[in-house]
Amino acid sequence: MFVTPAYAQAAAGGAGPTAAFAQFIPLILIFAIMYFLMIRPQQKRMKQHREMVSALKKGDHVVTSGGIIGKVSSVRDDELEVEIATGVKVRVIRSTVSQVLNKSEPVAANA
Repeated sequence: MFVTPAYAQAAAGGAGPTAAFAQFIPLILIFAIMYFLMIRPQQKRMKQHREMVSALKKGDHVVTSGGIIGKVSSVRDDELEVEIATGVKVRVIRSTVSQVLNKSEPVAANA
């Protein structure tokens, strides 16, 4: 009537490699979901930002990550000179530019 412990241990050990692989399936599925929902979109966003920053040129209106809005007055290797008011120029690192505004958009309200 009762199964002895020796038989129960032998039956559990017989499934071997398929049982071990079945334990990793949820882990693989979680990684795949994380890749498509988090990692891949972030890589696309980083690629778009890198392309936007590399295409900056003199005369573009930009917004930095610090919230400074201005017009690019000169472009160097890794930094930009941005004019934020008449005669006021600041140097910013190229990668801190978060957005390039269209020339038709208003840059700042002169009050």
